[in-house]
Amino acid sequence: GTNPDHIRRIAEIAAQYQPRKMKKHDPLPKYSGLEPLTITENTNFVNVGERTNVTGSAMFKRLIKEENFEEALTVALQQVEGGAQIIDVNMDEGMLDSEEAMKTFLNLIASEPDIARVPIMVDSSKWSVIEEGLKCIQGKAIVNSISLKEGEENFLQQAKLIRRYGAAVIVMAFDEKGQADNYERRIEICERAYKLLTEKLNFPPQDIIFDPNILTVGTGIEEHNNYAVDFIKATKWIKENLPHALVSGGVSNVSFSFRGNNVVREAMNSAFLYHAIQAGLDMGIVNAGMIEVYDDIPKELLERVEDVLLNRREDATERLTDYADSVKGGEKKQVKDESWRKGTVQERLSHALVKGIVEFIEKDTEEARQQYPKPLEVIEGPLMDGMNVVGDLFGSGKMFLPQVVKSARVMKKAVAYLLPYIEEEKKRSGDQAKNAGKILMATVKGDVHDIGKNIVSVVLACNNYEVIDMGVMVPAEKILKEAKAQNVDMIGLSGLITPSLDEMVHLASEMKRQGFTIPLLIGGATTSRAHTAVKISPEYDHPVVHVLDASRSVPVAGSLLTKDIKVKEKFVQEIRDSYQLMREQHASKQARKSMLSIEEARKNRANVDWDKLDYVQPSFIGKKILPDFNLAELREYIDWTPFFSTWQLAGKFPAILEDEKVGEEAGRLYADAQRMLDTLIREKWLTAKGVVGFWPAQAEGDDIILFKDESRTEKLEVLHQLRQQGKKAEGIPNFSLADFVANGKGKNDYVGGFAVTAGLGIEKKLQEFAKDHDDYNSILLKALADRLAEAFAERLHQLVRTEYWGYAKEEQIDNEQLIKEKYQGIRPAPGYPACPDHTEKGILFNLLEAESIGIQLTESYAMYPAASVSGLYFMHPHSKYFGLGKIERDQLVDYANRKGMSEKEMERWLRPVLNE
Repeated sequence: GTNPDHIRRIAEIAAQYQPRKMKKHDPLPKYSGLEPLTITENTNFVNVGERTNVTGSAMFKRLIKEENFEEALTVALQQVEGGAQIIDVNMDEGMLDSEEAMKTFLNLIASEPDIARVPIMVDSSKWSVIEEGLKCIQGKAIVNSISLKEGEENFLQQAKLIRRYGAAVIVMAFDEKGQADNYERRIEICERAYKLLTEKLNFPPQDIIFDPNILTVGTGIEEHNNYAVDFIKATKWIKENLPHALVSGGVSNVSFSFRGNNVVREAMNSAFLYHAIQAGLDMGIVNAGMIEVYDDIPKELLERVEDVLLNRREDATERLTDYADSVKGGEKKQVKDESWRKGTVQERLSHALVKGIVEFIEKDTEEARQQYPKPLEVIEGPLMDGMNVVGDLFGSGKMFLPQVVKSARVMKKAVAYLLPYIEEEKKRSGDQAKNAGKILMATVKGDVHDIGKNIVSVVLACNNYEVIDMGVMVPAEKILKEAKAQNVDMIGLSGLITPSLDEMVHLASEMKRQGFTIPLLIGGATTSRAHTAVKISPEYDHPVVHVLDASRSVPVAGSLLTKDIKVKEKFVQEIRDSYQLMREQHASKQARKSMLSIEEARKNRANVDWDKLDYVQPSFIGKKILPDFNLAELREYIDWTPFFSTWQLAGKFPAILEDEKVGEEAGRLYADAQRMLDTLIREKWLTAKGVVGFWPAQAEGDDIILFKDESRTEKLEVLHQLRQQGKKAEGIPNFSLADFVANGKGKNDYVGGFAVTAGLGIEKKLQEFAKDHDDYNSILLKALADRLAEAFAERLHQLVRTEYWGYAKEEQIDNEQLIKEKYQGIRPAPGYPACPDHTEKGILFNLLEAESIGIQLTESYAMYPAASVSGLYFMHPHSKYFGLGKIERDQLVDYANRKGMSEKEMERWLRPVLNE
């Protein structure tokens, strides 16, 4: 009510307290997708991916025009995996309904966490398209762009709306008189726009990004000669005179006059970026494939390119054009160059490390040993100098992971050669090697996957960290005991399966209990920044940092172990602040989520007309073993795209082999993989075994009952399923896998199951590689074994559809359609999005007696060998993959009762999906 006495009394009480002080925010530019991106003074140039742009990518344009949004999403994913920290989405094309295309695509991105984690730059020359995009985007977006082209009133109106939508804005150097094409006009327009935004709208200056127009040089038109110089000068002026504002630009415009000649274009883009970043360029829309390593640009070409960019001589354009003509067809000539063998031993060692050349390493190392007073000095001198070059090139995106792993192989061989001499010297003088820090790495208890961990170990070792790798399935007490014994500076944990997340939480709390103070690094496929912030970090009082991939491990380790206390404290504080923000966002998200009770969700189950479906009896009931499947046959079913992702090369196979940025390295890696496949098949390094089974089945609520035989009287086993509980739009069901099996009543339905491995025998070969200090071939073999196991699952599913179950006998599809799952039926696996409970794997393994073919389950239900796949088969055309999402405690209790497990035990396995 509005009782005056109450109001007076409240006013009296309130008067006794100081008003709450607003928290002072640092004026750092911040954007976000699912994860925040903060631009600090230590942030290098921010890469904005340009391929999700119909004007920048012919392929993307075709996919959007064909309404093939699913494929278009893979373009976005490749951008993110390729290192784009922001993605620019543009749908400006005459034949498109741009508003609708923008809305559809951005809504699809929102459902793909791997893409949605980065901020979106919504890009259009039409305000209506930008606004449509802003309505769809979660997190803090960037608008590209507005300008003073249509006057101040329009400009301010749009900026006001952008502020209301919570976005940052790119302002083009364009006004009523047209586009700024010289230095004076650029700074005049930017200053005017800055004053309007900050003084009239109180627009946060850190949310203003200027694009002072990167225009094409080398056109032969005299007025264009100063375009690049003026952009660089304007960038410097903006950074010095318009506090907190950022500068961006479309980088590939600068070299447009040399389109068709990639050698010259790459050199121009690279040299331009080099100078613009030094002047203060913060971000840019870049096709990373069109960037050359600045230091690798041939001296003659660099001189001519910089003459054009920096307008250093009148005949600059003619001289560059002459040079461009001499680079035949715009391609670099491949000649085996042995001239490096003429250099000093230091130069040769550095070259061998950077290029990953093994053949001369022992000879050169011996020569260096003769020159240095102590063998240790060869490592601390020329070898570390070479590895520092490798580390710098990798850290700046100028070198790719397979190259780094090859470099590590060279380094390890050199160190192994020197080791006996070092031991001898140590006995004499007590010398010890100095390193950047000692890091203990382990895959946690119950988990067997270690490719990612091994890659991180290699990259850290390349950067002079001593890495103690404890392998896989390592219990927490063993990790901590070893960490104390070795007096390590940091612990790194890895895991692939969701139960590993809990094990990491447990280890962090143990570190606190045992009084550890060293940093803890978290990595692996199921881990995330959010999980680290919300679940792991609160358990330990010292730094806990999520590391996204191998390339981030070095700067993170460097910041945590630096001798510069200020740098370390700043880094730790930034992590603490961002994790605190994530915890707050997580808490508010939990409150916002609209969920149904399990009863309500069940009422909204998938509505299937079972009478209209055909039920096909499998060719056998029970299980069938495939004791030694032909590896040569499996080779034909390999999906190569994930193989390249393992090596952090982003792109879809086979297009990746032609990719401007990674194509060359991808081609080398693919050739190595083919050679190894030839050998491993010929010499039988691996054995592939599988088991498949079918059982009469019917759904009962959210469970699937399996029967011993066709009489359907004796229950054999129960497969327990979970159901989506998130509130759905009208007409969309809350799915459970149980919805894809008929509920009895005279309908004779079936369910299948399988387990396959291609990893039997791998240990022997891995030991040989380890003995030879050969991480490259070790990782290559593990990656191929994983691919062969997945290929086995694909081939077996095909045999199931056409022969063993035979519900699609006439199926005619190629490998690409197989990869895209353009067939009837699904094969979901326990532990994956539709059925995240790993303990169901135990039931499946008992049914199949999978141990008889050599696949075992660890205590966390990971399969060993790691190159193994298992799952269930559903046949009906309406069956589909889905993500369960979060569940409520009422379903957890119900599910635990159905499985005969305690609520506490069940919570341990389902914690990642519990909405709490």
